[in-house]
Amino acid sequence: MTQETDKQPGVLRSLDWWTIGIYLALLAFGWISVCGASYSYGDTDIFSLDTRSGMQIVWIGTSVCLGFVLLMLDDRFYDTFAYVIYGFLLLLLFATIFNPHEIKGSRSWLVMGPLRVQPAEFAKFATALALAKFMSTYGYNIHRWKHFAGTLAVIFTPMLFIIMQRETGSALVYLAFFLVLYREGMPGCVLFTGVAAVVYFVVGIRFEQVFMLDTPTSVGKFVVLLLVQVFTSGMVSVYCRERRLALLMLAYGVGITAAALLFSVFVIPFDVVWVQLAVIAATLVVLAIAAIGSRLRNYWLIMVFAIGSVAFFYSADYVLNNVLEPHQRVRINVLLGLDEDLSGAGYNVHQSEIAIGSGGLEGKGFLNGTQTKLKFVPEQDTDFIFCTVGEEEGFLGSAGVLILFLALVLRLIHLAERQQFRFGRVYGYSVLSIFLFHVFINVGMVLGLTPVIGIPLPFFSYGGSSLWGFTILLFIFLRIDAGRNLVRT
Repeated sequence: MTQETDKQPGVLRSLDWWTIGIYLALLAFGWISVCGASYSYGDTDIFSLDTRSGMQIVWIGTSVCLGFVLLMLDDRFYDTFAYVIYGFLLLLLFATIFNPHEIKGSRSWLVMGPLRVQPAEFAKFATALALAKFMSTYGYNIHRWKHFAGTLAVIFTPMLFIIMQRETGSALVYLAFFLVLYREGMPGCVLFTGVAAVVYFVVGIRFEQVFMLDTPTSVGKFVVLLLVQVFTSGMVSVYCRERRLALLMLAYGVGITAAALLFSVFVIPFDVVWVQLAVIAATLVVLAIAAIGSRLRNYWLIMVFAIGSVAFFYSADYVLNNVLEPHQRVRINVLLGLDEDLSGAGYNVHQSEIAIGSGGLEGKGFLNGTQTKLKFVPEQDTDFIFCTVGEEEGFLGSAGVLILFLALVLRLIHLAERQQFRFGRVYGYSVLSIFLFHVFINVGMVLGLTPVIGIPLPFFSYGGSSLWGFTILLFIFLRIDAGRNLVRT
């Protein structure tokens, strides 16, 4: 049942026009960037439908119309049919796995005559709706394992289907939903575990073949196992409130490791990693005794963290060399500095850095970029479109675009926090997290700061699927926010 708190304003009056203004500004700058990236010397009409800039106008126009249609629907429609939409997109993702059309090594596109659609782009808003629906269910508690497992299933199911389509980049976007879970009460240790895993992988792989002081001890393995000891001791102090035990574990662990390292350097060279593994095993015994004596579950969880950390680290090398695709492996090696392949895997990033650097402070001007006009940067109007912004608009233009995205993120936080129901808040933070992930990774890979995983820059990259997907994602939230004054019982 719906009640009116005050005289209910119409949808258009309740809309957040600031967000819509930012959206339109991003569309305008995005079209200018597509023009610059796709323009070739001699083109006479950038508005022609035979050009990518002309087709982008079509995608922009249809996106605006699509947004208007979404605003006209009742906001309860999205809550009521969240699972239906999610189920339909899951079926579409599953069907796409068996798609006979392969584009650039990926089976993520459905080809219907001249039209190509990428279901993974639309699955984002469907997953956000299903997640909001599930987490707003009466009695939901993220601290209950049953509810938390269900939440993970909602996130990982479409992610698994997308990986099976050989579209790893789009699948990684779904990790952004963990920011939503953290906002809704997920323990910080879960987020910390994810960050620790990234540190283990980067440090371990990057310095695996570097050895310490003429000993057979790998710097990567040594540092990672030392971090496991430090993190485990820190978690005992924070989550078990046993600072004395934590200090003793840390002192003995670091002390024994340091003594073994000195012995290896000055007496008999040997692999200190074996001593570190023995120290971690002894730490696990201490944690088990403390858990039995205090009957505190946190000790068991910390043991799982320590065991999982070691297992993850030793499996990282196997995953890198045997699970990931060759081109993905090469990209990671180039990013970590293990390989320098300026004519192969590192070519895209190297050329994009040249394009951005050549723009200087004010840029070369609209349609005057040389790197982009001569097509030195592959995928320069899709995944690497930000290099066009840097070359033609310079540092000032690039900063302006990033400020626009920052304004959008801050506005979404404001809108999400003012929602009166969990459904709207969870969906709002899902929208925020997806946009934040896309902008951070896309701009980062263009600048050589993050791996090249092939995801579009929202509202900038050429194409209808991504533009429609981001528009649907945003405008559903704007419609939900417009109905925030309705009190439903």
